[in-house]
Amino acid sequence: MNVKKGDKVMVITGKDKGKTGIVLAAFPKKDRVLVEGINIVKKHAKPSQVNPQGGIISQEAPIHASNVMLLDPKTNEPTRVGYKVVDGKKVRVAKKSGETLDK
Repeated sequence: MNVKKGDKVMVITGKDKGKTGIVLAAFPKKDRVLVEGINIVKKHAKPSQVNPQGGIISQEAPIHASNVMLLDPKTNEPTRVGYKVVDGKKVRVAKKSGETLDK
């Protein structure tokens, strides 16, 4: 899986196609990512200590990692991810611009 928490991604398929957001969480075992403002679902919540009112809550649901594409830091366009070894460390590289994605 080549997306990590904090990456800026664009949804390339599905109901939110074309939208961009930041990855809030990555679930590598399930191959899914949680993206800010993407795949909003309604959840029915019982009244609890945290939410005394209860009711219907809108929240993000995870989407499959193959449905998102990393945004190139230079051009802000979706790009595939490659890998290079720099100073003995494996870093992610944007295929379009050649820019490194890891800080």
